[in-house]
Amino acid sequence: MSNVVIIGAGPTGLVLALDLARRGVAVRVLDRSPGPQTGSRGKTLHARSIEVLADLGAGREIADIGTASQKYRKYFNGEFVSDSVPFGEQTLFLPQWGVERILRDKLGKHGVHVEFGADLVGFTQDGNGVLAELADGSRIEADYLIGCDGGRSTVRKLLDLPFIGESAQQQSMICGDVEVDGLDRGYWHQWVDDDGAFFLCPFRDSTVWQVQTGPEFDADGRVVEPSLKTFQRRFEKHTRIEGVRLRNATWVSSWRINVRMVDRLRVGRVLLAGDAAHVHPIAGGLGMNTGIQDAWNLGWKLAFVVSGQAGSALLDTYNEERLPIAAWTLDLSSERLDAAMAKLSTPGVGLDTVAVAETSGLGIHYRWSSLAAESFGDLRTGDRAPTGSAAGPLFTVLGFGEAGRRAQLEVAGERADLVRAGTATEGFGVDDGIVLIRPDHHIAVISTEAKPVLHYLDELGH
Repeated sequence: MSNVVIIGAGPTGLVLALDLARRGVAVRVLDRSPGPQTGSRGKTLHARSIEVLADLGAGREIADIGTASQKYRKYFNGEFVSDSVPFGEQTLFLPQWGVERILRDKLGKHGVHVEFGADLVGFTQDGNGVLAELADGSRIEADYLIGCDGGRSTVRKLLDLPFIGESAQQQSMICGDVEVDGLDRGYWHQWVDDDGAFFLCPFRDSTVWQVQTGPEFDADGRVVEPSLKTFQRRFEKHTRIEGVRLRNATWVSSWRINVRMVDRLRVGRVLLAGDAAHVHPIAGGLGMNTGIQDAWNLGWKLAFVVSGQAGSALLDTYNEERLPIAAWTLDLSSERLDAAMAKLSTPGVGLDTVAVAETSGLGIHYRWSSLAAESFGDLRTGDRAPTGSAAGPLFTVLGFGEAGRRAQLEVAGERADLVRAGTATEGFGVDDGIVLIRPDHHIAVISTEAKPVLHYLDELGH
């Protein structure tokens, strides 16, 4: 019997699986696709997600395939307008298949391999666990089942959860991966005119470019299934460039604006994460990043519960913390999309409007959470801890001043199963005290003595 079965092997499911596996949780990852997906799909990793992947041991590999400080080259009505670098070093542009490959490789080192071709068709649950049924008739028992299976989630549908929001058929985009010669690979080329846009983004150490452009519609107003020929026609229409051929379309897809989310993330022993729980407009690249951060919030809680180190009520804080963030992210991505669309007709602006500080994820906090205990100082409980102050799968305890260091040693000594002693860093605004940081690097407790910290750990999830 597995502790956890994860449905879906995209970035959300793989991050969750890797976080669980490194904690010794018995996990299986099932995906109905016949094999790894090859499309570039989501191509933006923001600062907070990069921090998460680094803590999971994938930071160097991710950096090796990503492009930081991506340069944009903008054209209007076929004429060059300007270059810009709206995102800096803290954002990476890279193909989603590359992220997934790195995570699968890391997961494999823990003896966990994605089971492709495994199609979930049903499940039942009771107070003791979940019984999942696959299309081939096989059954899998687990303590918990997590749906990370995308916007068309089977898990969500089997739970009969409403997917609240709207879809806009007329606000659509077609995407794909192509090869093209004759363009400078140092730039994300963005052609805009009064009739639409055509974007070509290169990837590091690859011949592939990701295409984004508007679709063609049939007489009934439906999006025509895209193809390489569609891309070529749209390229010629918007770029005014002759003699350049797009070729070798290895991935082709159509996308329409969906702004939807569930009203809860947990139903008993079944939970949802990523696009299975919320889908976003494409602006800002927030979909993949929000899913990764869902997994980051859930992973340590799930591991502590299945190991008996915390009560099952700890899982309710996943819903408590992440559902408001999902709603906020839907609002932010919708706002950024509206801003970008409004500025597309302004030469030299366009997608630059997407680059706002909020997309980094570094400012996300859980101050309202029941896991946010007492605090004082410059930061509040629920805030993200300063960079470099915590690492690894356990809680981190920091001591400031002589009394704080004594309290730190007391906590680390009594709860070595949950806590590691860290080195105090700047940025907390605490001169004499103790700080407990959660495994997902958010501040849990700021106190002047050990007792409140030990009580917090003893009561976790109870």
